[in-house]
Amino acid sequence: MPTRERRLRLVDMSRYDVVIIGGGAAGFSAALVLARARRKVLVVDAGAPRNAPASHMHGFLSRDGLPPGELLALGRAEVTGYGGEILEGTVTELVRDGTSGFSVPLSGGRRVSGRRLLVATGLRDELPDIPGLAERWARDVLHCPYCHGYEVRDQRLGVLGASPDTVHYAQIVAQWSEDVVFFAPTGTLSTAQRTGLTARSIGLVEGTVQRVLVEGDRLCGVELDDGRTIGRDVLFVPPRFVPHHDLLQGLGCELDEAGWPVKDSTGQTTVAGVWVAGNVANPRAQVITAAGEGSAAAIAINADLVDEDVRTAVRDMGR
Repeated sequence: MPTRERRLRLVDMSRYDVVIIGGGAAGFSAALVLARARRKVLVVDAGAPRNAPASHMHGFLSRDGLPPGELLALGRAEVTGYGGEILEGTVTELVRDGTSGFSVPLSGGRRVSGRRLLVATGLRDELPDIPGLAERWARDVLHCPYCHGYEVRDQRLGVLGASPDTVHYAQIVAQWSEDVVFFAPTGTLSTAQRTGLTARSIGLVEGTVQRVLVEGDRLCGVELDDGRTIGRDVLFVPPRFVPHHDLLQGLGCELDEAGWPVKDSTGQTTVAGVWVAGNVANPRAQVITAAGEGSAAAIAINADLVDEDVRTAVRDMGR
């Protein structure tokens, strides 16, 4: 009869076919495919989705307008309905476990292991350091016109342009309103860019935005460093996308020059047995895109496991 300590050790060192780190659209989509393929799957979810501040998500066929939390709740139910497991926790590192698997330590001391890994930890949005901006994030300070443009159509829209590259972003935002103002640092735009803004009746305000103005818990404009105030109802801000890639980097996965994981068409990284899906490797992935990438990665992971199962069966047959 094993001792209590031994029983606890056996529970803590649970082994799975696939451990998925991240319980967003990509992670749960992958878990659903793998659970339906009768794989033993664990999703480790820290419970801090990037789109948590948003009241609704859009552009997801048949789920348009659904609150993000409801989508994840549906995903959890589907995954567990097929026998997949979900664990709330934070992965502290990823470690090679011999030649055919990985050890996954969690905060609190628990440790699980998996034959394959899928990392779907997403990214964080790094906003300009402007007082009041972060507090309005996902309310009336937005980043994706395809996600939120329709809901703020025909309002007074502003676009914060941190660089000349954001001029095209402002041109896209202009599809949703005839009253758009582009805020640009002084002297950063070319003549062609100015002409393009003027041709589509996009206002240009040059200077440094000093703070966001709020009245009655609604954004009402911005104040510039020279004291000017420009009334706006909504601000679109292209943030700097920073992937949550620390776990991948610690495992030795190669990153490109911009800091994004190098992957093939299925999401496999440069470390054999490790895949990525969603915003951790694709900053432009919307919810529906991330879900598709999770599904594609899951199919590739299962095929890889089947190849290993065949090799193991042949080896065992010859004994």
